[in-house]
Amino acid sequence: MARTSSIQNKMMLLVLIPLLVWLGAFELVPVLRMIAMSFQNNDGQGFTLGQYVKGLTNPLYGKAMLNSLKISFISSVAGLIIALVCSYSITRFTTKLRDRMIMISNMITNFVGVPLAFAYMILLGSNGMLTLIGKELGIRSIAGFDLYSEAGLTLTYIYYQVPMAILLVYPLYNGIREEWKEAAAMLGASVWSFWRHIGIPVLLPGVLGTFSILMANALGAYATAYALTGSNYNLLSIRISALVSGDIFPNFQLGSALAVILAVIMIASLVINEWMASLSRRRGL
Repeated sequence: MARTSSIQNKMMLLVLIPLLVWLGAFELVPVLRMIAMSFQNNDGQGFTLGQYVKGLTNPLYGKAMLNSLKISFISSVAGLIIALVCSYSITRFTTKLRDRMIMISNMITNFVGVPLAFAYMILLGSNGMLTLIGKELGIRSIAGFDLYSEAGLTLTYIYYQVPMAILLVYPLYNGIREEWKEAAAMLGASVWSFWRHIGIPVLLPGVLGTFSILMANALGAYATAYALTGSNYNLLSIRISALVSGDIFPNFQLGSALAVILAVIMIASLVINEWMASLSRRRGL
């Protein structure tokens, strides 16, 4: 019996070999190559920290990092707040309608990149449908809205953050049992008291974890931003793309260094939020 189990385990390992080769060729090797290139001179030779020094001290790239963090933070907070309200509303629906809403949210998460930017151009572009309606009705907030600015970019980011946040937040409400609400009500607790002392502490670790995922998702976004603003708005992902493929004289070494910096920022946001989530769990216990 033990021998049969050992043979089965070896067979399972053999089945995983193609997957491991695939991951190594298309994930591990490019990442290692990028890291190695970030420590090279512009001619691709030697070892230097100059690319990181330039990336961290050049005002252009520093502003790109701040802009990326700003838009990512605002869109993550707004998307999370909307998702918290929507997810709670979904929990009050019937099972059939609830499943349909989750299915729709799952489908919308795939509506990103150039198609999303094009859809917003049709709605809120210079001659978009809503823009023209706003001009006809004299609604200045809509008629004068600049989709190709920081505000427009933030709006599109919020759009694709919300469905992802719903998929992540919705299961959290299943951790709050109806018995807890009934027991709190029988003891004289108000709805606000229940959420303050029981509901929010139960949700908080998962909410913080969701926020970290949304931050990482927004920091790495590129296609939507580039389709809307091109290189007119300074984002770190756009600067990396310009250094790799957009400039007349590309600088792969500096682009690799900026990509590593972006990865470090994303990992740092995940670590910080995971630490906050674990701290919240301990306090909840």
